Formats: sequence, structure tokens, C-alpha cells
Amino acid sequence: MLKRVRAVEENVNEKANAVREPGAQARATDEAIAAATAATRIWLERAVIGLNLCPFAKAVHAKNQIRYVVSDARSEQLLTADLARELQLLAAADADEIDTTLLIHPYVLEDFLDYNKFLDVADQAVEDLGLLGELQVASFHPRYQFAGTAPDDISNYSNRSPYPMLHLLREASVERAVAAFPDAGGIYEKNIATLQSLGHDGWQRLEIPAARGRNR
Repeated sequence: MLKRVRAVEENVNEKANAVREPGAQARATDEAIAAATAATRIWLERAVIGLNLCPFAKAVHAKNQIRYVVSDARSEQLLTADLARELQLLAAADADEIDTTLLIHPYVLEDFLDYNKFLDVADQAVEDLGLLGELQVASFHPRYQFAGTAPDDISNYSNRSPYPMLHLLREASVERAVAAFPDAGGIYEKNIATLQSLGHDGWQRLEIPAARGRNR
């Protein structure tokens, strides 16, 4: 399994934006969209920012520069289309309005191994759109597992989100954040130490909502 550790930033509209797919497939209800967005916000505030797992996240969250999108996709093909649209939207947007996007996809790639394989598709989408060096995709999943760790290893929780999601980041924003942080290279090790000190009981006390129908 790939070991992906990328900065967690945040952006966007106060309202959740649903990606609607054409055709007859079922669509996420407003209630489901609101639930996925709310759970993701709570995770961001209590874990990512609250535990300082990403020192770069607080500023974009405070400035409301994180775009939350809940996809209806039930297949990898449709998710790829949603991803392409969001990559293009982010590239065209003013960074002061949308600095980063969280593309939440509750209905596809719930299995982490399938999700991990899809990350190559995501990277290829960035390249195909001519956005290599401008945008990147970071990974978060409810069953995230770093290479060489056991499934219940607490270190995996640094990348465990309530729902599967793709985090779209601006390379320029990441570079500025890294330059401003005195020890960006030590973030991963620091996060492991923080989570080990917290433990599973401490994580549960954060009361981060689990995706509907999923046990944490």
C-alpha cells in the first residue's frame, strides 16, 4: 500500500455542493449531503486542527476557503468525471475564494485497497488535465492504512476521515505553507507521537461521527 502523507488544508462555501450525475442512478439526498459535510467538518475541526495533525489547515478553515463537495458517484468512472470537474474548477477559481477542495464520495471505493489503487487514476487525471505542478490529490479514508502497519495501528488515524475523500490541493499553497513552517519534514513523526499519546480511547472521545452504516 502506498504511503501518502500530504498537507491537509481546507477551503470553501458554507453550503455543501453536490455533484449530480446524469442518468437514472440514485442521488444523494440533501440530508445525506448535509450529514457527510457536517461529519467531515467535525473531523477537520476536532482531529486535523484540534490535534494539530496539519499545521496548515487552521488558516484556510478560518478563512472559509475550503470547498466541500459530496459526490453521487457509484462507480470509479463517474467519480473520475467528478474529480476532473473539481480539478478544473479549483484551477480556475480565485485562491482567495477556494484554496482547496474536499471531494467526499460516500458511495464508491469504500474498500481501502480499491481506493488506494484509484489514487493512481487520480494522479493521472491531474496530468491529463495539464495540471501537474499546479494541483495535487491527497488521500483520506475511514480505513486508511499505511504500508507496514496493522489495521488498528493508531498511526493510521492521521489519514482516517469519516468518509472516503480526495483532497485537492494547490501546489503553490502547499509550498508556501511548508516554507512558513519551521519543521515541515517532521510533521508525520509528530503526528504519530500525538496519536500514540492519545490512543484509541482518546480518539473515541473526540466523538467524530462515523459514516452512516459503518462501525468505527
